[in-house]
Amino acid sequence: MELHSLRVFLTVANEKSFSRAGEKLLRTQPAISLSIQRLEQALGEKLIDRSAKELLLTDAGEIVLEYARRFESIQGDLENALAELRDKSAGRLSIGANESSTLYLLGHIENYRRQYPRIKVQVRRSLSSKIPAELIDGDLELGILTYDPQDERLVSRVIYTDHLAFIVSPQHRLASRGEVSIAELGSETFIAHNVVSPYRAVVIRTFQQHKVPLNMDLEMPTVEAIRKMVERNEGVAFLPRMCVEEELRHGLLREVKVKELEVERKIRLVYPARRALSHAAQAFLDLVRG
Repeated sequence: MELHSLRVFLTVANEKSFSRAGEKLLRTQPAISLSIQRLEQALGEKLIDRSAKELLLTDAGEIVLEYARRFESIQGDLENALAELRDKSAGRLSIGANESSTLYLLGHIENYRRQYPRIKVQVRRSLSSKIPAELIDGDLELGILTYDPQDERLVSRVIYTDHLAFIVSPQHRLASRGEVSIAELGSETFIAHNVVSPYRAVVIRTFQQHKVPLNMDLEMPTVEAIRKMVERNEGVAFLPRMCVEEELRHGLLREVKVKELEVERKIRLVYPARRALSHAAQAFLDLVRG
């Protein structure tokens, strides 16, 4: 059964005339009759009583008319929904990011929600190592990574450059120093994130290269917990600067430069190379590009 035939039948029923229906649909009367016959054959029911002088619907015709009107309404809803998607006034967007990268997203999401308030945004906390597979499998539309996945199935664009910051409490002995050498950090207690990352590996390797002890006696599950421990002067830490900008601005933490450890963090927006982005995802990509 074709939707076109239902539309023809609905027009005939509304106009109560084959000829007027033909005029409205810009079709000949024989073409209208043929379309109705095909619909009747497909349904196995007579829809119009052709023995009557005026156009009358059979009982089956009345039932089909009710559903034809529903189809017409649904078609209108579908066209409106698609138009809203094209206008980016509706839809859904899923983004995968780890804890620290989620903080980078906050400003962009605020701008995005102001421009497209009816698009539902879901930011899913994911391990960075799993985001590429989730993108390829279609579980996510966009991902935020701090490394290049180097997969031809994914597009990776640098959208922000951050750096790893050495942070201490304002009460710490190094708080007033603008710069220190790595050799001065051998006696410090480092509060580490217990999630393995490329940047943790860089810090460990640099301390080893300079033959300086790295005392990671305390590991925490979240960046927020690390910040709080450093604020209380329970230790020091290396954290992405974007995760501590507010605390630095309000004097709750201090950043001290470590001469031998200047590590850039490139924030990348990653998405599938061969799968078309939704209107919602494309709008976010355009916004982040600036």
